[in-house]
Amino acid sequence: MWSSVLPLLVSLSPAVLFLLQLPDYTNTQEVTWEDYKYGRSELQDEKQNCSWKCLLFTLQWPSGFCQSLNKENLCIIPESVNNWTIHGLWPLGVMSCCNCWPMFHSDVQELEDDLNEHWPSLLKKASSFHFWRDEWEKHGACAACVEGLNSPLRYFQISLKLRRQFDLHQFLEAADITPSCERPYKVSEVRQVLAPHLGDKHEIQCVKDHQDRQVWFQVKIPLSHNITVGCDHQDHSDGDTSSRSSPGHPCPPHVPFYYYPIDHQQPQRPCG
Repeated sequence: MWSSVLPLLVSLSPAVLFLLQLPDYTNTQEVTWEDYKYGRSELQDEKQNCSWKCLLFTLQWPSGFCQSLNKENLCIIPESVNNWTIHGLWPLGVMSCCNCWPMFHSDVQELEDDLNEHWPSLLKKASSFHFWRDEWEKHGACAACVEGLNSPLRYFQISLKLRRQFDLHQFLEAADITPSCERPYKVSEVRQVLAPHLGDKHEIQCVKDHQDRQVWFQVKIPLSHNITVGCDHQDHSDGDTSSRSSPGHPCPPHVPFYYYPIDHQQPQRPCG
């Protein structure tokens, strides 16, 4: 048999030979473009991806984020960014996601303008798309067992929707809590303003600046499996691999903290 087949194989072009060596997917479940773009339902049955019960939606204040960096030339705040931005949407209790669902620029192209405004990279050496892709691969793929999050497009759509829902700037400004270089704030007064909107279990995080002052960095908002406010999970850092190397810490309840203004020209020294 092989003696009769061998001359045929030799006569084939390299491209055809390459195709013949590809795995046979004909017996596997068909995955259409619509499945990829808008979600694959079989991920809902993956127990390891669905072991989590809570999410953390984290918003960061750009000026506070810049204070968290060791080197002053690392941070950039785009001119169009003058508000709280998204840091991530993280399932809790999942140590790592599979690498089985890569993300491409086309997945979020229709959301790009909104993402650039509300979820920009604040690092000079990292593009916004790389930031989004890292968040999807580290966290979003783990959340894909929930129908509303079961594709890159849906994951980022939900995140943008949450950003609109949790408009921290509006909540704070209505209570006369505004960015300032001179006026410090207490955790208790800020929590009192935010609790009706974020729930009682939200966490206000700070970093220390070059003057060793507590500076507002970000807010972590716990959400339940169905993406509603509130969660019984006690350890917000569990499963959040990005936060373990983060310099952020809960703002000390008895030490006033600063809510620095945004300075696009000097992002890491907004107050001189």
